[in-house]
Amino acid sequence: MYIYDNYDQKMIDERVEQYRDQTQRFLAGDLPAEEFQHLRLRNGLYIQRLAPMLRVNVPYGMLSSKQLRKLAHVARFFDKGYGHFTTRQNMQYNWPKLEEVPDILAELASVEMHAIQSSGNCIRNTTSDQYAGVAVDEIEDSRAYAELIRQWSTFHPEFNWLPRKFKIAVTGCREDRAAVQVHDIGVRLVEKDGKVGLQILAGGGLGRTPVLGSVIKEYLDKEHMLTYIEAILRVYNRYGRRDNKYKARIKILVRAMTAEVFAEKVEEEWLSIKDGPGTLTEAEIQRAKSFFTRPAYKALPEGSDALNDALKQNFAFKAWMTHNVKPHQETGYAIVNLALKETGVAPGDVTDEQMEVIADLADTYSFGELRVTHEQNVTLADVEQASLFNLWKTLCEHGLATPNLGLLTDIICCPGGDYCSLANAKSLPVADAIQRRFDDLDYLHDLGDLDINISGCMNACGHHHVGNIGILGVDKKGQEFYQVSIGGSAAANSSLAKILGPSFAQAEIPEVVGKLVDVYVNNRVEEEFFIDTYNRIGIAPFKSSVYAEKA
Repeated sequence: MYIYDNYDQKMIDERVEQYRDQTQRFLAGDLPAEEFQHLRLRNGLYIQRLAPMLRVNVPYGMLSSKQLRKLAHVARFFDKGYGHFTTRQNMQYNWPKLEEVPDILAELASVEMHAIQSSGNCIRNTTSDQYAGVAVDEIEDSRAYAELIRQWSTFHPEFNWLPRKFKIAVTGCREDRAAVQVHDIGVRLVEKDGKVGLQILAGGGLGRTPVLGSVIKEYLDKEHMLTYIEAILRVYNRYGRRDNKYKARIKILVRAMTAEVFAEKVEEEWLSIKDGPGTLTEAEIQRAKSFFTRPAYKALPEGSDALNDALKQNFAFKAWMTHNVKPHQETGYAIVNLALKETGVAPGDVTDEQMEVIADLADTYSFGELRVTHEQNVTLADVEQASLFNLWKTLCEHGLATPNLGLLTDIICCPGGDYCSLANAKSLPVADAIQRRFDDLDYLHDLGDLDINISGCMNACGHHHVGNIGILGVDKKGQEFYQVSIGGSAAANSSLAKILGPSFAQAEIPEVVGKLVDVYVNNRVEEEFFIDTYNRIGIAPFKSSVYAEKA
């Protein structure tokens, strides 16, 4: 993973001290609240419903065990003993004290972490595939390209004050685990004529107006990645609306112009800078790749007698292997996913003790590294297959072995009205109620892959638009209600969910989900997932079942 050089460390350390001075001046009454607002947002600090919230960047989801231990330390000494992994692969703290945030940032800087540009109208944390470098369907490791974008975009003066926030995702695999179609810019590594280059998408995004991104460049040589992204941002900066924040995202601009006209303007801008200083040399690409070399894998056989015996003798272990363990590029290794979705725990929440345990497990089993996923889970990317049973037993002891990755109870969920001042309704109690309603693992395994995404408001931090079942909190005359949609997907062939109809009271949601699942079960054909059945039979049978008693 990327290691700070002296320039990186100096910039981050100086930024901490700048923010310390700004905070002290604000608390002393020498800095106006409006001016301080912009400064704190650029350092990741929001003011939420009950307390400040600090969002810490985790570039493309990668953490060292040392960094995770530092995050645990911050949770323990500056918060309430836990943190929250977000859908942008970041860490959020919900209870820091405003006056202590500079101390937190100094702690983070000591392990090459920061919160710069994790908020504000700027380029946010670049996300990527949590299996990058080890996925069996990989074309090329995407992390080097995500890192190049991170270095280029951090402190970039031209794009420090965009019309609205800006999000970029990169994937190097055939299966899209980075949801590139719902980002302002999506970057795909693709093959053409035996050569690997880039496909560029623009104008995707969720929120108040969900839009799937459009391909504006079918193939781009890798050395032009940054100049092409720069051209997109220049066009957006020039034509994006600043008079109405609800119409300021690039997706609105692309839709208003049409993707074809937007692409023409980008191409025109790009031609003026394509061979300029932003052009990547082969040496620079190789420099970035040098931080993501393959670890010292052993020469191992596929499987082991001990593993086979454990699978035969322990049904719970077998269930966990089936859902949470994925194939690896290297023979004898596996990708392990820790689903942070135990019933009764807010999706994505992890305690300081669990962080310490995960850090220890990363050191013992996965070369001291781990990845945060945009589904709010954690991945250990390089585990020897012979060690899987021992790893699983330790995970069981700490509530980290829930065998539901990709299943109905592996819910993506924003913090909602319990924390967020923007939310119309609570999200976490809804997720909890659904998990309790579907507490039979055998039944969940029979249902197969089924994504439920929950957002507390139209900002869609829970990505409800791309859930197979999406749930959105809405306000009805001061009361919390929930709008249900179905048919969304963030996979390679992304789709936006369609609203079923009138909203429901919170207590009704688990039963509504139950009826939707019943329609799926009664209509599916062999090996067909929920989204496949929906695509085949349409929305009508689901809608009829849910609203039958209300007719």
